[in-house]
Amino acid sequence: MMGKGIKFQLSMLLMLLAAAVSGCAKTESPIQTLQTPFSTAVIKTPFQPATWTPAPTATLTPTPLPNSIWLDPALPAALRSQITVPADFGYAPGPADATLRIEVSAEEPVGIWIYALAAPFPTIQDGVKAEDLRAVWQGKMIHLMESPPLLMSETTMKAISALWGTPAPGAVQITEAEKLSHLAWERRPSWVIIPFEELNPTWKVLAVDGISPIQKGFIPSDYALTMPISVIGGAPGWLQIPNSNRDPDKLTTLAMTGVTALVRATAFTMEIRDITYPGLDVGPWLREADITHISNEVAFARNCPYPDPVQVGVKFCSPPRYIELLEDVGTDIVELSGDHLSDWGAEAVLTTLKLYDQRGWLYYGGGETLNEGRQAVIIEHNGNRLAFIGCNAKGSSFAHASANNPGAATCDFNWMAAEITRLRGEGLIPIATFQHFEYYTYAAQPNQIRDAGKLSQAGAVIVSGSQAHQPQGFEVSAESFVHHGLGNLFFDQYNLRPDTEKAFIDRHIFYDGRHISTELLTILFIDYARARPMTGEERAVLLDAVFNASGW
Repeated sequence: MMGKGIKFQLSMLLMLLAAAVSGCAKTESPIQTLQTPFSTAVIKTPFQPATWTPAPTATLTPTPLPNSIWLDPALPAALRSQITVPADFGYAPGPADATLRIEVSAEEPVGIWIYALAAPFPTIQDGVKAEDLRAVWQGKMIHLMESPPLLMSETTMKAISALWGTPAPGAVQITEAEKLSHLAWERRPSWVIIPFEELNPTWKVLAVDGISPIQKGFIPSDYALTMPISVIGGAPGWLQIPNSNRDPDKLTTLAMTGVTALVRATAFTMEIRDITYPGLDVGPWLREADITHISNEVAFARNCPYPDPVQVGVKFCSPPRYIELLEDVGTDIVELSGDHLSDWGAEAVLTTLKLYDQRGWLYYGGGETLNEGRQAVIIEHNGNRLAFIGCNAKGSSFAHASANNPGAATCDFNWMAAEITRLRGEGLIPIATFQHFEYYTYAAQPNQIRDAGKLSQAGAVIVSGSQAHQPQGFEVSAESFVHHGLGNLFFDQYNLRPDTEKAFIDRHIFYDGRHISTELLTILFIDYARARPMTGEERAVLLDAVFNASGW
């Protein structure tokens, strides 16, 4: 039996429902003829499925919170850290809730962020096609990598996903940014994708479609790893956002070279060919650099005799007109630490210094006096302040500079280390080079390692051995780059032994006051004076040999 309370509630519910329906109706219907809330017709009619439609709540658009901003989780940390939001703005939980969005997209781009495909420094491979890299991302060509998957941070993965879609399962491994280098080196060979600002000398930057962000002629729009950054909702006046993480006006390239001695068979070849003949193939690399370093071991002497290609003895000089070759390759700074600088006497050294001064070239590692030769020479380019300092490690039998005599400066490693520490403390980038003892081995010898280590520990960002006639190995960390021997640039040891026909030109890249990368340009001599760029196969053989000799 139905209780009075329940009957009363049902009665009231039906009466209210009937009144609501009656009030909304515009034409006659059964509901208008109802006389009593207890009629069975009243109960059935309002609930007929054919006449009831749910409210369209699913199509409602959320109303953004006023003065709210949403930062895309894919934005790189370096970019996010530069965005300052005023106090009257709040952070929205999602893009639909914000009046202002900053995100990785090409919708309303206001800037770009450059990423690099990189590998541990002792990697032989130089690059990859963009379509193949995307195929690896999609899990279609993972066999291209000897040690998959691709390594990157979570924000980098999100940024690339915004353009390429979600990576295929197993194609990418997320790792904390500070652990990427350790993991990648531990399981070489391996690839990583990192923001441009995270580059350091432990990485080798791999070109994508032949394009690399460390190249001077880099065009972002042609590069597959350029990410557009957009501001959606209008850019308010208070918003200060960098338009890129790569400013070409902060980039400096330095070409470092090994032994140059324009004597003997090299000089004879220049006489019968052309003075600029030795630089025919490598000249473009040297001229392209913002700063070109030449270690010229021999003085220019006005009474220098015509060259003898089979000269007996090692007393050397070069005619002053041979300086045309150094002009042609774009020389900017000359190292004077070489063994043979004083072979033709003090007058020839002073003549040489005058020729350099006339051309505005800087020089170090030697000079008019020992004190002058030991001083660092500073070059500033695009805000990068490089300090070159050098010496001859063999001692006074080769380094003749003194308080009253010109020549190469002998090494005082304690003094030099203290000076490097001072230079580093003043915000300069110390580059230490020396003429060490020559060894015909790919592996650096203990005394080379000891002396280079002392300079790198003192703060030298780059330590380069200028003496080697055969290229030698490396020691690399995020703080310092040591190359124990580059080999010959212009010198006549062709056919002496196979390994003296191979050499390096090191192209160092500096950005915003830091050394961020080194490209190894490999050359092979084709005669006693001229070298050419190596083929891919020749290059792979040399890199494999030198990397193995470096303990990698």
